[in-house]
Amino acid sequence: MSITRPLGFRAAGLAAGIKADGRRDLALVVNDGPRDTAAAVFTSNRVQAAPVLWSRQAVADGRARAVVLNSGGANACTGPEGFADTHRTAEHLAGVLGVSAQDVLVCSTGLIGERLPMEPLLSGAGAAVDALDAGEQVDAAAAQAIMTTDTVPKTAEVVLPSGVVVGGIAKGAGMLAPQLATMLVVLTTDADVDAATAQEALAAATRTTFDRVDSDACMSTNDTVILLASGASGTAVDAAELGEAVRAVSADLARQLVADAEGASHDVHVVVRSASSEDAALAVAREIARSSLVKTAIFGNDPNWGRIVSAAGCVPEAVAPFDVTDLSVSVNGVEVCRGGGAHRDRSEVDMTPRETVIEVDLGAGAAEADIWTNDLTHAYVEENSAYSS
Repeated sequence: MSITRPLGFRAAGLAAGIKADGRRDLALVVNDGPRDTAAAVFTSNRVQAAPVLWSRQAVADGRARAVVLNSGGANACTGPEGFADTHRTAEHLAGVLGVSAQDVLVCSTGLIGERLPMEPLLSGAGAAVDALDAGEQVDAAAAQAIMTTDTVPKTAEVVLPSGVVVGGIAKGAGMLAPQLATMLVVLTTDADVDAATAQEALAAATRTTFDRVDSDACMSTNDTVILLASGASGTAVDAAELGEAVRAVSADLARQLVADAEGASHDVHVVVRSASSEDAALAVAREIARSSLVKTAIFGNDPNWGRIVSAAGCVPEAVAPFDVTDLSVSVNGVEVCRGGGAHRDRSEVDMTPRETVIEVDLGAGAAEADIWTNDLTHAYVEENSAYSS
């Protein structure tokens, strides 16, 4: 289970007819309370889809009773008509659920530039209300309904010692880069928590999880991460404890996003240590993660450390100060570069595991940061040359 494991939540996932192939394409998550706490983080892309614009406004008061999500169409770059479609969706569901339209958040994912087919969407939303339930099968159906190029549904949950639960579902397999990724994420908890605490926990968790997924340096128009709290457990948890639980679920889902990245054959964990600041470490890690030369080398099972140090050196000194003579690089535990030059032979590195770990020590301080990315494969190029987006 995941999103309905916390008390106070029901969900549904079904085929509304938005996708031509008949797969599930509409999910609904409802918070039955007693609390209606909500928090959210959205894409920072300047081009934002209608559902993002709507949900950003709707969640500003820290409240929400439901989230409706569709795949099969992003409703992005659709003008005033697209925004009206989002508003209509929220109003329709609000009427069926007996809540305010401002308490219905809307998320969409799929092709940019085309309006959604409203008749099947609204009909499907009504059917989803009738299908609301709790349980493992319902959670799986909801996770499947938001998939686009994903190959597997993504769910996670954490149970705190107090019995409070945090659960979540996510989608995302391409255009994975901050801020956030091509992801839709719904997190739920039955903790008794106010909106300010929920927003703080979500923002902090996102900063070190979803914002640290960087598959292909491409940012979506629709990225949305939502946290709903029902208070149904009757338990008020410490802010730090809740924050860690939200971070743990987010980290689990973020790792699943990387594992399902389009065409990937390696999951790559770039860790930069001994930096002058966390921002400096992050800048170097991101530069390495976004290097096509590094990514193609990993695809070819080549621990080419020269490409790694070259990428690190692309970061301006003002952003990440370090001396090349203090630089070291390890790949899968083998230190192939020390003091800015060759060290152990690259033939000692085993590149056959799915997970590749690149560790860079800048020798410039005590801060560190990490990024998850993946290799660049023929399959990624083929999939994205054939898929309109």
